[in-house]
Amino acid sequence: MHSRRDFLGAIGLPAFAAAAGLERWLPRLSPTAGELARDLSAHPGSPEEVATDEDFWAEVARAFTVDRTLINLNNGGVSPSPAWVQDAMKRHLDYSNQAPTYTMWQILEPQREGVRERMAREWGVDAEEIAFTRNASESLQTLQLGHDLEAGDEVLTTTQDYPRMITTFQQRERREGIVLRQIRIPVPAEDPEEVVRRFEEAITPRTRLILMCHMINLTGQILPVREVVRMARRHGIPVIVDGAHALAHFDFRIADLECDNYSTSLHKWLFAPHGTGLLYVRREKIPEIWPLMAAPERMDDDIRKFEEIGTHPAANYLAIGEALTFHQGIGAKRKEARLVHLRDYWAKRLLEHDRVRLHTSLEPGFACGIANVEVVGEETTRIVEWLWS
Repeated sequence: MHSRRDFLGAIGLPAFAAAAGLERWLPRLSPTAGELARDLSAHPGSPEEVATDEDFWAEVARAFTVDRTLINLNNGGVSPSPAWVQDAMKRHLDYSNQAPTYTMWQILEPQREGVRERMAREWGVDAEEIAFTRNASESLQTLQLGHDLEAGDEVLTTTQDYPRMITTFQQRERREGIVLRQIRIPVPAEDPEEVVRRFEEAITPRTRLILMCHMINLTGQILPVREVVRMARRHGIPVIVDGAHALAHFDFRIADLECDNYSTSLHKWLFAPHGTGLLYVRREKIPEIWPLMAAPERMDDDIRKFEEIGTHPAANYLAIGEALTFHQGIGAKRKEARLVHLRDYWAKRLLEHDRVRLHTSLEPGFACGIANVEVVGEETTRIVEWLWS
């Protein structure tokens, strides 16, 4: 086996690492969030042109304080936050500790509404349909556990959904007697109609819920959410949409998906503080879903009932605003184009090797910055250990 240094050099080290994240190995400067966002926004060129403009991405890289001794090949789980997101969080936390009962609840907490409004505008929905959570899992479990189901009712999903979400339905199987059914979809899936057909063929008279990913974490596959939602709506079946890896990863608006709900983490591709997530629920559907933690009856139709978790750090949620400013400065279309460019760069070089298999589509619209690679004849755990060595 070649050395790790030879391997990373062969595929183009800077591009490979940047495909997993947007940071590189450059010294950090310290412009304010607003200053850098303005500079980035003013940068000329189409998304495709900017995608290959290394000067532009060097400016992006300087915003981060990442460990230069490690090469990050996984930006999907938890992303680093830009320096000023960290600074904002620390600043709010310091202030809240001056007199928590007053500073945290009376001064900082109300400012959450401004962040809520900005996030809603960015993704094309109403502020009264956006709740802040701690991660996509909390958002999804709110929906998975918040729908009333009876013994014998069926929920439908795929074999590629996130394990925690499968475990959630399996617990309802053990506790309440519901039935979890899972379908297989092609890897990669390049025919949206085929995906819709497989979901529809699995529907039975007892199907009460469908859970689907917008982007599958295992392969980076983008699924046809809007088409599945339309099909399911004809059958009167709600669809729970797992958008953990999609939001701020590639360019779209939640409103365009026509879904009744959307769950995501903000500490992934938005670069928000660790432990921040978002739950969108269409306004008229809010009363139909029980919150994960109890809320008073007067909040039954209020999106904020999903935020009733007890004491929580206002600092985390307020610093989402700085992350959004950074995202807007880069530009969603340019960010998507850059990630596609970098993925194609390293993926095509790896595919020159006979033993490498790519389980992710390189066709436009079916994936973005996440890709799944297999080295035929090698165990995944052995490759992971080698890369860490």
